[in-house]
Amino acid sequence: MAAEPQDDCLFCRIVAGKIPATLVRETDTTLAFRDINPQAPTHVLVIPKAHHRDAAALATADPALTADVLRETQAVATAEGLDSYRVVFNTGAGAGQTVFHAHAHVLGGRGLQWPPG
Repeated sequence: MAAEPQDDCLFCRIVAGKIPATLVRETDTTLAFRDINPQAPTHVLVIPKAHHRDAAALATADPALTADVLRETQAVATAEGLDSYRVVFNTGAGAGQTVFHAHAHVLGGRGLQWPPG
């Protein structure tokens, strides 16, 4: 079950229309918008509209919504003309998560080396 929207959550505020974002796609359950600090020529965030702290919490609470988010990462990549791309979920501050609302990064438009970092 999703937590109630958080007044102090940046992404909840974007979903509510209180903070502007450059929207790429929207469904009944997800929102996709451009990252304000892009790490690749294409860097789009796909978020569930419902608040979940991180990807692990989202997957545990709502597997169907998790699938919606993943399906939208592919839709974003297709809409952006990406033949190859990376999907990243950072879970926890130690992994680089700075906004504690589950979100997938869709990165592409340049070579993406492995390992990342």
